[in-house]
Amino acid sequence: MFVDEIEITLEGGSGGDGAVSFQKEKFEPRGGPDGGDGGDGGDVVLKVDEGINTLNHLRYKSKYEAQDGENGAERNKKGRAGKDEIIKVAPGTVVFDRQGRKLADLTEDQEEFVAAQGGKGGRGNARFKSSSRQAPKFSENGESGEKKILKLELKLLADVGLVGFPNVGKSTLISMITSARPKIDNYHFTTVEPNLGVVNYQDYSSYVIADVPGLIEGAHRGEGLGDQFLKHLERTRLLVHMIDASGIEGRQPEEDYHKINNELQRFNQSLAQLNQIIVLNKIDIPRARKNIADLMKKFQSMGLDVYPISAATGEGVEILKKEIGKALEEIEEESAVQEDEFGDSEEVVITPDASDERSEKFIVNRVAPDRFKVEGNFVEKLIDRTDLNDEPSLRRMLSILRNEGLYEELERAGIENGMTVIIGRQEFDYVR
Repeated sequence: MFVDEIEITLEGGSGGDGAVSFQKEKFEPRGGPDGGDGGDGGDVVLKVDEGINTLNHLRYKSKYEAQDGENGAERNKKGRAGKDEIIKVAPGTVVFDRQGRKLADLTEDQEEFVAAQGGKGGRGNARFKSSSRQAPKFSENGESGEKKILKLELKLLADVGLVGFPNVGKSTLISMITSARPKIDNYHFTTVEPNLGVVNYQDYSSYVIADVPGLIEGAHRGEGLGDQFLKHLERTRLLVHMIDASGIEGRQPEEDYHKINNELQRFNQSLAQLNQIIVLNKIDIPRARKNIADLMKKFQSMGLDVYPISAATGEGVEILKKEIGKALEEIEEESAVQEDEFGDSEEVVITPDASDERSEKFIVNRVAPDRFKVEGNFVEKLIDRTDLNDEPSLRRMLSILRNEGLYEELERAGIENGMTVIIGRQEFDYVR
């Protein structure tokens, strides 16, 4: 089964907690703090593996979690970092968040993308020693890892896209010119998923061709799952447009050409602008051979290269293989000239800002007459990293919040003693 879209839930590992500990040396009864830091949580990482060509292996597991970091220990021992969770994906995998923003486009073998970061380890009490605080009795908890729901979408990496109506002979052709073995039969929609194959021609040259399932009118709207197949053409550099020259399906070859091009254009304007080679198939059928001269004249008048073949008998196939290769070489040369003239342009991928955690301290909203919600990266992380059951840690947290102006902001919003303050997953009673 060919799977090219999937949704997964990811969670980075939580950081380990910092330790509260004091030196216990025989000759140092008043030893200082020596609580070590917690280890960082592991990341969830997407990694490209060129040996994979679908997302099928991700169908049966939808949640992935990295390992938590270990807690710190006495004698300034730092906890071990959590192991990363590595998820292998196919080349051509595009990563989107729940809002549909593109986060990554993974195309190169072994390329990696950190999809969910692990939390930082909490600091041990040794890190809080100062000239005015010689024996801190508190530490930090580790941060929680990031939690994300992402959509993965696979767009095949191919040089050439093979398009046309159902049953025009695309799968037969790809089985002749590559080692791919698609299902072939004499009925519509025999091919229900894209097939990739490598074509070798002259010396050691090669290119990758994608056989896309037959398209029908309305494909751009999803008719016959056409929209799911058309996206696999978006990375190609050349389209091979196969047409049944015999017309035995009851359609006119020239009309087929215009209908398929219309679907390409309505799905994505850039697809209609790709170079095309026209392949007139089934010339082993007398009716097709009779039509060839007239059809070639019509398509050549449009400025198109046209090649008559019989995928069934192999007639004209070797010539076609070489001509496709030559066309790709010409496209590559043109691209190189354009890059020299205008510079190489890269697609912009939107990624979340890696801003400092203090850049957005807090926002206070009154969500009910006696309830106030405080939101912001800084305060939520502070709460997350505080052991609320440890009095010294709690006092430190409240002192930081007071110094950052949260109390003043709450009072400006109208809070009174005994009302509730919500920060992250925690609720507190407000006492001035």
